[in-house]
Amino acid sequence: MKRSGEVVVNQVVLGVMAVLVLAPVVVFLLTALSPDISGRPALTQLTWGNFVEAWHVADLGRAMGVSLTISVCAVAGQLLLALLGGFAFGVLGVTGEKVLFPVLLLGMMISTEAIIVPLYFQFRDVGLVGTLPGILLIHLGMGVPFGVFWLRAAFRALPRSVFEAAELDGAGPLTTLRLLGAPMVRPAIYTLALLSFMWTWNDYFLSLVFLQGDLQPATVALGSFQGRYTTQINLLAAAGLIVAAPVLGLYVLFQRRFIAGMLAGSIKE
Repeated sequence: MKRSGEVVVNQVVLGVMAVLVLAPVVVFLLTALSPDISGRPALTQLTWGNFVEAWHVADLGRAMGVSLTISVCAVAGQLLLALLGGFAFGVLGVTGEKVLFPVLLLGMMISTEAIIVPLYFQFRDVGLVGTLPGILLIHLGMGVPFGVFWLRAAFRALPRSVFEAAELDGAGPLTTLRLLGAPMVRPAIYTLALLSFMWTWNDYFLSLVFLQGDLQPATVALGSFQGRYTTQINLLAAAGLIVAAPVLGLYVLFQRRFIAGMLAGSIKE
């Protein structure tokens, strides 16, 4: 009987939390579908054309193409470097690890605002301001430290005997990583990929400073659109939902793997 009461209480609490989380989302969606420029919800008259108008007026097709290019390239580079670094620190052992690893983690501790000015002038001197390679280098530099930290923890949670057996069988480090290490930490890799994509896609500050003109991504295009159409709340909400859709879609598709990856490494075998 006591067990049933706990289940009921848990379900009630979860239901209330779900309503609190979903209510703003529903209101935002109704605002985007409102025929009134003030964004007042109208359940009897949903205007889906707001999304089409916002897409064309804000030039979101071009901007989201730029965002997708930056995000995919940045995530691929971060995953590759994080896998190599995480495997080196977590399994192989690195000479001077007690010094090198804390130095690597400094990349997670220094805020963007503290380095943005010198970074801009350095990139300007070498011609990387206003280019996609320039913004990709910045995302790699800021994302790889966390990726190495994340995958190092995942590798250290695996049984050491697996890698020792592979070494005895004559497998080299890259072969061991490709055939054993990477498949065993796949949930952590999925989670890192989703987090990296989300952070890169949602970036506004770096893109605003380092990219101009046709290379501006969706977040900057949305900011410009907001400045020009401040009074048209329904179009602003529609544009915001369009820009947020890729991240939301990826999370819905891979939510189970994302949660599994968040839990990976919490229990060390």
